[in-house]
Amino acid sequence: MKQFQDLGFSDSFMFGKVMEDPALCRRVLETLLQTEIGELSTPLREKEVKITKGGKAIRLDVFAKNAEDGTIYDTEMQNKNGQSIEYMALPKRSRYYQATIDTNELKPDDHYSELADTNIVFICTFDPFDKGCYRYTFKEYCEEVPGLMHPTGTSKIYYNTAAGGSDIPKVLQNLFDYINTGTVSDKLTGEIETMVDRTKLDRDAFREYMMENLWRNDAIREGRWEGLNEGRAEGRAEGRAEGLAEGRIEARVDALVCMLQNGGTDEMLKTYLNATDDEISLAKERLSSAKSFND
Repeated sequence: MKQFQDLGFSDSFMFGKVMEDPALCRRVLETLLQTEIGELSTPLREKEVKITKGGKAIRLDVFAKNAEDGTIYDTEMQNKNGQSIEYMALPKRSRYYQATIDTNELKPDDHYSELADTNIVFICTFDPFDKGCYRYTFKEYCEEVPGLMHPTGTSKIYYNTAAGGSDIPKVLQNLFDYINTGTVSDKLTGEIETMVDRTKLDRDAFREYMMENLWRNDAIREGRWEGLNEGRAEGRAEGRAEGLAEGRIEARVDALVCMLQNGGTDEMLKTYLNATDDEISLAKERLSSAKSFND
């Protein structure tokens, strides 16, 4: 878990907070897609979408719609975080995202023709297909008839910010460089950096970050978080109930320690994380031990 003040645009939380601004979200998307996309409705960060009560829910990093024609843009920031490309399964993940979005968008009385065009955009800080391209665009077509498209209105687009080359538009290269290194080199990246700095001063954003990481920690301990390797998943499946309960306590204490490190008070921990006195005491002991060790 990163310290809140260390977050950058390439971290999914900060990426989502910056992209909540409709004008800035539009400019980032237009830079990526290299075309005008029109006015956007207010983007939704971490939008949860579920097909059925028992179905697998997804949490979309940034979900936005064109205010006029309803075209959907789901934009995801992807870091490997120690996972293999194979385990990340981005192509099949995009397939599931598409299906889930469509199911939630189409109402019972709607006609299939009313489905909005959808663009699922993955911004990867690595090459997702290992072919050296800075952009990979996938659409449907007919194998038997050259040039005959299958007009489903869907696109899956992957960006490789690690790419280089003279074929990358300058404004897009500037955005890639900012994502990779934090280097500000034009108006757009400067505006993004300003929004990042502003977010770091927002106490509500800090509390939101702590709450989300507490939720993730609990989900990991309970086996509900998909961003884990298979070995850990197997270990969770074999764990006993008391082990999971103990793990949840550890996860909560870890979150409390991080919040204390970031200036959180006892009152904030109790109000926003529902922390008990015992949990706060344990977190303070752990923080004090860590400080003594470092000294």
